[in-house]
Amino acid sequence: MDRPLVVQTEELEAEPAAWLAERCRLVVCSFEQRERFGELLAEAKGLVIRTYTRVDDAMLAAAPNLKVVGRAGVGLDNVDLEACARRGVSVVYTPDANTVAVVEYVMALIFDAARPRLFLEQPVPKAEWAKIRRELTARRQLNEQTLGIYGMGRIGQRVARAAAGLDMNIIYHDLIEIAPDRRSGATPVGREELLRRSDILTVHVDGRPGNRGLIGPEAVKLLQPEVVLINASRGAMVDSFAVAEFMLANPGATAMLDVHEPEPIEAANPLLEILNVHLSPHLAAGTETAHLNMSWVVRDVWRVLSDEKPMFPATVI
Repeated sequence: MDRPLVVQTEELEAEPAAWLAERCRLVVCSFEQRERFGELLAEAKGLVIRTYTRVDDAMLAAAPNLKVVGRAGVGLDNVDLEACARRGVSVVYTPDANTVAVVEYVMALIFDAARPRLFLEQPVPKAEWAKIRRELTARRQLNEQTLGIYGMGRIGQRVARAAAGLDMNIIYHDLIEIAPDRRSGATPVGREELLRRSDILTVHVDGRPGNRGLIGPEAVKLLQPEVVLINASRGAMVDSFAVAEFMLANPGATAMLDVHEPEPIEAANPLLEILNVHLSPHLAAGTETAHLNMSWVVRDVWRVLSDEKPMFPATVI
């Protein structure tokens, strides 16, 4: 029997890719190679993607034999789950693959904001030494601040656990009830209270359409003038124009944004060149371990192709 064709559109780690290639005809072809990609889709039984390949009705119409889409990652914003369900195409993903990596990164951003550091490369005079120490003295410790977590899923819960170890006051807002034993002492509050009270606000919501522009013009009006805003979830959750206006009006505030809409960042992005805005190039999941974990989505791709039940099926929200 011929091995099924699986098209890989973005980078996978070598070991999982080789594992799948032993079982399928694995062809690497970017979705940007339109003609070649279209030819492969016509035959493909499986599709393995990451962040930037969009699976929608138009793509699915060109893939009549497709059985499974494997998303090597957590977010499913780029996959139309309803369209896949209508066509009987299974979607699998890796929901917990990068949790630790993202939590590490968010905590690093929190420390960057709370405790600015300077590394000396040469001797400095005594007066300059004293001046540096005065200027880099933090006004408050983290245990004197309130951390607000917008979205208390896997990552939000792990951020709460880490912050609890620093004796921070932790509040959160989520659409569903979170069991007390998963909160690490965090207190549930309403959306407006979360926005008003947070000294540090970190966003960890999913990519459902209703979350787009979550931190928008009305939300920023409620933020503290010296808030630290962190987003390592989805770029579209933050209204760039609203946040830019807020940051310009509140120089004591800080925005630390790792995800963007669109990516890569374009010259028209209003957040560029604002001194209290720090933009990073989607690094939160950037560990070799997380990349490997995400790439092992190929196991579930093969399970579906073998008519077996996958471990991590995606469902329509």
